Amino acid sequence: MKKKITEETVIFASVVKWVLLATVVGIFTGIASSGFVRLLDYSISFQAGFPYYYMFLPLILPCVAYLSIKVFPSSLDYTTDKVISVIHGGRKISLVSIIKAFFLSIISIASGGSAGKEAPCADIGAGFGSLFSAIFKFNTVDRKKLMICGVSAGFAGVFGVPVSGAIFGVEVLFVGSILYDVFLPSLVAGVTSYQVSSALGAKYFVEPLNFVPHFSNLFFLKIIIAGVFFGICSFAFIEINRFVKHLSSKFSGSVIIRAFFGGIILCLIGFLISPEYLSLGMNTVENSLRGCEAPFYAPIIKTITTAVTLAFGGVGGIITPILYVGSTLGSAASSLFGINPQTFSAIALVSLLAGITNAPIASSVMAIELFGPEIAPYACVSCLVSFLMTGHRSIYPSQVLSVRKSESVDVETGKTFGKIDPSCEIDQKKIQRKIKKRMKEIMHIENNK
Repeated sequence: MKKKITEETVIFASVVKWVLLATVVGIFTGIASSGFVRLLDYSISFQAGFPYYYMFLPLILPCVAYLSIKVFPSSLDYTTDKVISVIHGGRKISLVSIIKAFFLSIISIASGGSAGKEAPCADIGAGFGSLFSAIFKFNTVDRKKLMICGVSAGFAGVFGVPVSGAIFGVEVLFVGSILYDVFLPSLVAGVTSYQVSSALGAKYFVEPLNFVPHFSNLFFLKIIIAGVFFGICSFAFIEINRFVKHLSSKFSGSVIIRAFFGGIILCLIGFLISPEYLSLGMNTVENSLRGCEAPFYAPIIKTITTAVTLAFGGVGGIITPILYVGSTLGSAASSLFGINPQTFSAIALVSLLAGITNAPIASSVMAIELFGPEIAPYACVSCLVSFLMTGHRSIYPSQVLSVRKSESVDVETGKTFGKIDPSCEIDQKKIQRKIKKRMKEIMHIENNK
């Protein structure tokens, strides 16, 4: 007589399996993240000895573009958006893509390109997940799970935010839907990567706020209005990046010539305005979060340099520039809203991250991990309002829209943002039906009186 395997036994075996696999992915990603950050920090400290280091951008950016496209041209899955597309398609990531993500990002950022350090590590983590699944001959579903674990581990290992890193990996794929079956292994991978990176000497920026106002109706109203403002700014960030990318695609000549002119633009900004808006700019982020006032044009210039870098041949992430734009925006606009600069800078940082990446839950948890629990209710509200105000657009065109942000907007769900027209029209007939229904309810109540 055959014994039946109970549901609990199967689930227990599955939990053990994924905890072990996620731990392995987290260890390798943590080691790679630590090595990447150390090498990047060394490169940036080396560049500090040369005041006009960015003058080499017209030469270095074409080299990066050439290596990116001409050397192993089939291995181009080294941006977060590409990885999202690969995960949705159930494809694999090659070892060459991992190597490209590691070195090309360092070259781009260290030479003055305005890009982020999180995408290379997240992409390397996804690459490890893909390699492990190929070694053990996992099916497509398991490969997707391991790659998501890698994304979470990379994000957590770079910023030191294991919980929000795990949530980001499962939230960024589908807007309006979270993959709960991958959440446990993603969390394990994120915590493991964070612990390994920390043990290997990675330093993280954590800035508990010294001043968070007590709850009041007026302050809460200010936060809601601020969320609307941050949503509009998120909308502008996405559209500027989209416009510059469209502009670069219309640029005549080869990718090498295009990258050369992109380097010229960045050189002019660095020379005529300030090199502060090139490279990572984490010092500016930290200063803003400590209450130092930023000029009103800082977020605008940083948005432009980031768009030019990524559209004209540079390789790197988008999250770190978002943190720069958010923190300086909050610092510059704090007096307008009458809120403490340190507090407003912190709320702005996570709110723009929520609006631009469509990841409000991860952004809200990130606020708690970075700035302490006191900011939680205000950051959550601002993140959600910013997320809604951005509309049906994203910095990641490969994200899939699962739920409409408003039932009155005629947008087809189940499609990637790259296939959604952001200028979608309001469904006027639906609104008219709702108004008529509401009028009938009011008339019915009045008649009963």
